[in-house]
Formats: sequence, C-alpha cells, structure tokens
Amino acid sequence: MNNQLYTATDLGFSAHFLSQLDLDELERCAPVRVVEVQRDRLTVLGEEGQLLLSLPASMSSGEFAVGDWVLVDEAKLFHRRLQPKSSLSRRAAGSDASVQLIANNVDTLFIVSSCNSDFSVARLERYLALASGSAVTPVVLLTKADLDENAPELQQQAESLMAFLTVLAIDATDPAVVGLLQPWCGAGQTIALVGSSGVGKTTLLNALTGENATTQGVRADDDKGRHTTTARAMRPIKTGGWVIDTPGMRALRLQDAAEGIDAVFDEISRRANDCRFTNCQHESEPGCAVQAAISSGELDAERLLRWRKLQREDIHNSQTLAEARQRDKQFGKMVNRVVSEKKRRKGS
Repeated sequence: MNNQLYTATDLGFSAHFLSQLDLDELERCAPVRVVEVQRDRLTVLGEEGQLLLSLPASMSSGEFAVGDWVLVDEAKLFHRRLQPKSSLSRRAAGSDASVQLIANNVDTLFIVSSCNSDFSVARLERYLALASGSAVTPVVLLTKADLDENAPELQQQAESLMAFLTVLAIDATDPAVVGLLQPWCGAGQTIALVGSSGVGKTTLLNALTGENATTQGVRADDDKGRHTTTARAMRPIKTGGWVIDTPGMRALRLQDAAEGIDAVFDEISRRANDCRFTNCQHESEPGCAVQAAISSGELDAERLLRWRKLQREDIHNSQTLAEARQRDKQFGKMVNRVVSEKKRRKGS
C-alpha cells in the first residue's frame, strides 16, 4: 500500500454506511476501511492514512472481512463495525460448522477461470450462486484465451449458465485488459478476484494495480496451479477502484445460498412453479413441468442434476450451521444461569 491519502468516497463510503451513523458518531468518529485482517488486529485505511487497529478483548478478527467499514473514535480506537451492503462467505473447510468470511462490501465478483482443464461449468455455477445470493454482480473472466482455440466455445458455455451474465475471454498479460475491465473498476468501486490457483489471478492483479507480485507457474501434467496469494488484502486499482485478491479455493462450500442457486438456475426454478404438486421432486411425478421440459429438449438433464446437488448441499450446510448456532445459544444461556446462581448464593 502506498502513502497516498484517500477520501472516504475514494474508498467506497456511501449513503448506505452514512445512514448507520448517529449524530454523536458523526461528530466524534471517523470511518475507516479494513484492507487486511491479522490474528488480533486490523489494518485499516482512512482519510488520515493507514492504521493498525487493535480489537477489544471480547472480539475476534474472524468477525471481520477485508472490505469491512468500521468506526474509530478520536483516540483512534475501535468503536464499532458498520453493517455491510454485501457479504461473500462460505462454509468453512473441514467438519467445523462455521462460516468463513471471504470479503465484504464488494460490488463486482470477477470469477476467474482459464481456457484449459481448469474450466468447469459446475464450479462456475457455484461461484455464480455465491455472487447472486450475496447482492454482488458476477463477471466471468476466461484467461489464457489466446492459447486455446476452443475459447469461443467455452465463452458460449459460460454465457449460457445465467441470464445477462457478462463473460470475457481475455489474455491477462495483454496491457489492454485494464481498459476492458474499466467499467467495473472506477473510482470507489470494489471488485474481488476468485478462482482456482494458477488461472491468472495474480497476473490480473498486477495489471490492475501496477504492482509486480510474483506469479507461479502451472504444472504441465494437469494444468493445476500453485498458490501465489496466501492471504486476502485490498489494494488500489490504477483506475481508481479497489481489488480484493483471495487465495485459490480448492472447495467452495455453499451455505444460506438458496436465493443465489435459484437465480443461477432460473429456467429450472420457474418451471418448477408449474409442476402439479408443490412438493414435486422433478423425478417421475405426474405433471412435472421440469421433466416435461427435459423431454422436449428445453432443459438440460445434466443441469438439473447439478441444481439438485447444490440444493442438497446448501440445505445440509445451512441446517448444520443453524444447529451449531442453536447449541452455542443454549450453552450461553446455561453459562449465564450458572453465573447468576453463583452470584445469588454469594449474596445470600
């Protein structure tokens, strides 16, 4: 991060956040934006420059994401976090029933895939559901298009996944790519880069920011990339916006993404409303509008299978998280009862 000073508007502060401040906070607090999250503190950026912000003992850095807006008081101490306008998250890896924040207050999600064996319709649908369910505009970037003669066909496949979806086949090393992406990278706008390792995210990051982060090669035997980004950070774009780079994700586990899934698979969701039975499973039930559309060639049977898979996964993960939250709530109540009982006994 350079030493340049930015106004709150430059950083993306808008009426959404201003409306959350009361009169006292307007007078004595300043909004700053989280550009990095460390173990016990936040690196924030405001009109007075960059600041390392310690968190209260009662708070964890896991409650924050890069892109968050927080308020600091006159002593440059943490006051509170502002409600984000958008939030990208996933179910944490492993058996732990928790949510991992990816980034907050993102306007556009650049879903990066390459025109080789990394290209996966199913993976793109996952990312599109994540964006659509998080109030974030998705844009698909197909890198290494100059190296694959099938790039136009892959672009058409990606465009067919969602209505009005923008898909760009690009050469990330071409200086012209900055101008191509300018509509989403203007002053105050925030983009996030997601995708597998080795698809060219770091090359894109260098082009957008003017930095020179080291890129890693791709293994020739399987087109798999090596991790370059190891932590999330928000950086200024040359054209005035902000970019949040994310480590390559080996797995994107959806949770609370029902609306996003419906938006991506809109042609199935709409037909499902016309089925004879409201609890139709779209398998062999009489009067199933979805199966009728598959029989007539209007719907792709493979896409229906992927829709079912994402729905089952989302329901399972969302229920597991809800159960974990309920257990935590019950445990908290039990602790409070024990503490209250001890105080009562001491006072008697």
